[in-house]
Amino acid sequence: MNKLTKIGASALCGSLAVVASASAGELTVKGGATATWSSNEGGTTGNPIGMSSGMTFTGSGELDNGTTFALTLTNTDQSAYSAGQIALTTPSLGTFTIDQSGGGIDRIDDMMPTAWEETTGTSLGTGIQTISGVGGGTSIEWNVAADMLPEGLGLQVAYTPRASGNKANDKASTGDGGNGAGSGYDIVLTHSSLYDGLTVFGGYSVIDQAAFYDGNRTQKGLGATYAMGGLTFGYEYTEDNKQTVGATGHATGGATSFYENDMYGVSFSVNDDLAISYGVLKSDRSLTDGTSVEAEAESLQLSYSMGGASIKIAETSVDNGNYVSGTANDNDGTTIALTLAF
Repeated sequence: MNKLTKIGASALCGSLAVVASASAGELTVKGGATATWSSNEGGTTGNPIGMSSGMTFTGSGELDNGTTFALTLTNTDQSAYSAGQIALTTPSLGTFTIDQSGGGIDRIDDMMPTAWEETTGTSLGTGIQTISGVGGGTSIEWNVAADMLPEGLGLQVAYTPRASGNKANDKASTGDGGNGAGSGYDIVLTHSSLYDGLTVFGGYSVIDQAAFYDGNRTQKGLGATYAMGGLTFGYEYTEDNKQTVGATGHATGGATSFYENDMYGVSFSVNDDLAISYGVLKSDRSLTDGTSVEAEAESLQLSYSMGGASIKIAETSVDNGNYVSGTANDNDGTTIALTLAF
């Protein structure tokens, strides 16, 4: 064996030794089996029985400098994974995440307290639009380390080079998306130390748009929740300014100009196993022709846990569903779920 070969072999062995001494990663699986029964007025229900796989795969490891990394894949239905992220947590700067799970301002689209789901998250389709920012597709997010901020303050900054709402696999791209969206960023702030039990939150999003829009798309949200014993109250306001104009083939005179949402909710934990909640979301859709339609959804919910099993019930109603006026769009629905955790 010549000297060059010996040097190469020694370097290879050294590299393997470093890898061998690194902390071994692991893959864990958590989840639950959920079966649902849905009964909704105003449409053809068909078979009301549904099922969710509810599995979350988490792979994690650690680098030599103390930085940890994690891959999270969530599958809530019988198709491909529904959410995914690769997160890199540094010892001093915080966590950097490649996110396909709805980060950025999407995390505060509806922060109202509930016993189970968001007001628009039951089986009754309301058609109500909430803010999503760059979290509607794939983004890179920085969750700033708590040591860099005042006590109780949280800060997330998210960026995407193309806010088309599409998601791509590795070695692939999303294409244009057809909606004229360019790059965008979100900023989200939360504070939980202003007063005992009080959490305030807010966010702002800007997405570049093509010239046939009247400017950049801006979204914002501001709200608070207050917990007192078993009671939690909440209120939130959000706005999605789409900056649509009606002068091109991309939009007509009746296209959406902006959405304004007001939401409030209250939940009560009767004990460790039983919780009830009531929530309302009012959403005003304003059009470029000067008209507007208000859709309203409300949901009364209950959840009860028995060890590894839980039963959840939601009675939901919507007026002017999908922002269409008339009694034909005023519907009620019942959703029942049984979840078995494993």
